[in-house]
Amino acid sequence: MVPVGVPDVSNSQLSASSFMARLRGIYRNLRASEKKVVDYIMANPEAIIHLSISDLADASQVSEATIVRLCKKLGFNGYQDLKITFAQDLVAPIKNIHEEVTPEDAIGQIKDKVFRSNLLALEDTLKTVADEELERAAGALVAARRIQFMGVGGSSCIAYDAYLKFLKTGIPCSLFTDGHSQVVGASLATPDDVVIAISHSGSSKDVVQAAELARENGATTIAITQYSKSPLVKHADICLFTSARETAFRTEAMSSRIAQLTIIDTLYVKVALELDKTFLENLRKIRHNTTDKRF
Repeated sequence: MVPVGVPDVSNSQLSASSFMARLRGIYRNLRASEKKVVDYIMANPEAIIHLSISDLADASQVSEATIVRLCKKLGFNGYQDLKITFAQDLVAPIKNIHEEVTPEDAIGQIKDKVFRSNLLALEDTLKTVADEELERAAGALVAARRIQFMGVGGSSCIAYDAYLKFLKTGIPCSLFTDGHSQVVGASLATPDDVVIAISHSGSSKDVVQAAELARENGATTIAITQYSKSPLVKHADICLFTSARETAFRTEAMSSRIAQLTIIDTLYVKVALELDKTFLENLRKIRHNTTDKRF
């Protein structure tokens, strides 16, 4: 028997889902606010894998704390853990590799789909990222005493690329790619510093906590992320949004990386132009002193 308030999905593929079974099994023991979340998930199963915790809270008309509490009751480490598990039940396994490919695709088809996905990410981000926010970000970077770059997992590669670029500007830079060092960097941040926090989901706990701490210390925080209602955005003074058409549940974002790198490149070029002769002199010194590094 389906619990009162939960849509009957016994005739759908979801009836066999261990995730849905877990929801139905615990339903009677939930608080009224938690039941509202379950009701929304059951009524909108495919939508859930694309929603951030803030989006789901708004849609269910509950607090984020309620969703976190529900996740714990269901045996998950957090909302992201719940979402990934749900996606594994709902989404074909091949979609964990790439949204558009099929097992029958030849290499030429795979190439076409991956390239087009990346091109779309760039085109969509071009329309999404605000010129005003880019201008503010560049201005803060030019005036910074020090720039801290933060990212974990796949985002750590983006942070490293940004770090290498901005070293050439002559502005002191630091790179933090694990939770412990990010807390150290954020703890020592000052109002004269800029912290660039990179996270596709905007829900990486280490990055979010570091951004929060850096902002509390007066540093200017810049978020590069996909989701406008993610936890990271709440602790950012400046937000630069990517727009990639890939599922949010995947732990490994692909096309969004291209968009993130392009945002970094845009900021780098703008800062270089602002520094003008200082930057050109830095480049001259770097090229002169690295000539013996090449054959």
